[in-house]
Amino acid sequence: MLLGKTKEGLRYVVRKRASSSVAYCALTIGGGTRAEEGFYPEGTAHFVEHTLFKGTSSKRSSAINAYLDRLGGELNAFTTKEEIVLHSTVLKRDLRKAADLLMELALDPVFPQREIDCERGVIMDEIQSYKDVPSDDIYDRFESMFFQGHPLSRMILGTSRSLKSITREDLLSYNRRYFRYENMVLSLVAAMEEKELEKCVCRLSSQWAERVPSATEPVPIEASSSYATESYQPCVPFEKHISKRNHQINCVYGGPAPTLADKEKRIAAILLCNVLGGPSSNSILNACLREKNGWVYGVECNYTPYADAGLMNISFGCEKENADKCLTVIRREMAKLREKEWTQARLSRACRQLLGQIAISADSGEAQAISAGKSMLVFNTVKSDEENKKALLALTPAFLKEVAAELFDESKMSLLMYE
Repeated sequence: MLLGKTKEGLRYVVRKRASSSVAYCALTIGGGTRAEEGFYPEGTAHFVEHTLFKGTSSKRSSAINAYLDRLGGELNAFTTKEEIVLHSTVLKRDLRKAADLLMELALDPVFPQREIDCERGVIMDEIQSYKDVPSDDIYDRFESMFFQGHPLSRMILGTSRSLKSITREDLLSYNRRYFRYENMVLSLVAAMEEKELEKCVCRLSSQWAERVPSATEPVPIEASSSYATESYQPCVPFEKHISKRNHQINCVYGGPAPTLADKEKRIAAILLCNVLGGPSSNSILNACLREKNGWVYGVECNYTPYADAGLMNISFGCEKENADKCLTVIRREMAKLREKEWTQARLSRACRQLLGQIAISADSGEAQAISAGKSMLVFNTVKSDEENKKALLALTPAFLKEVAAELFDESKMSLLMYE
């Protein structure tokens, strides 16, 4: 793996993978939804992501859609609270074409008004579709309430009202403000020599340098400082019940968690959340609530770290008569993790399982390209698999108990229930 910065200022990560005819690339841009605060209507970042594909100076939307399709490749994008990511999967021989297209979409969009009007309707439907799925809608609402008063409270999709107020000038301005080399990372993963991949990045950086927006907008959020522009103060814990007249109860229960910058506690939180409610059937809550008692179809414990904040939450859906029983078990199991120190043997088993899950998920070249871009953007480096393994295995039972006491502190928990 090679990390670096081109002479024009574009950071990059290139990684050689095992023999494969498939290659991956990702372009990660710092900012995301939280960067709208004070400048743009809610949902602007996501709207930009959608309309980047609607035309450049040399390509119409139909040509963009067909460009990689006819090569058998895939082109996609997503928006989070802190970044926009464009990514592609193609045959190895077409990697340069794919990476070139990502750069063109990011640095030369024209945002045609007709396409903006059309895409506004598409995103409006997307917002409504989320509202039709309580398990999705409740998480977005919980996060918005949890981060109330902070830029992280903004909805990624925006609202029906905010979406109507977004103009073409908003999209152009957001693009000029954040789509600059100092705020972007290009990552390539392929069965090619890393020096060859590096040369590809440098050629693209030079080729598109003249299209990088001039600094006419205020200075963008600096990725090197992990986007932090203000100190986050955790919200006052809340408990809110909302009548939805649904057959099923949906619930999110959670509280503050370590930030991206808090490396040791962040690693411990990842392990604790995986043990409590990770995807495996032997996670504590899956074993008890689903496998043993059959009270839920699914239960998850999620941990989301941000630059200056973090959120741990447990979400589940169940029959109304089982809601209180589920919450009682969740609180009981959290108390056990707070109060009882693990044996070294239990810690070793938990680490082994998490390392296996990480290795399997990271085997995807697409996941490697996207995660490397995020890491380079935030930390200005990418840890090797061996470094990450070493950090996880360095955890001790005493430190894990200390983090659990903070992470699962019942006095800091908030609850949102759709009933």
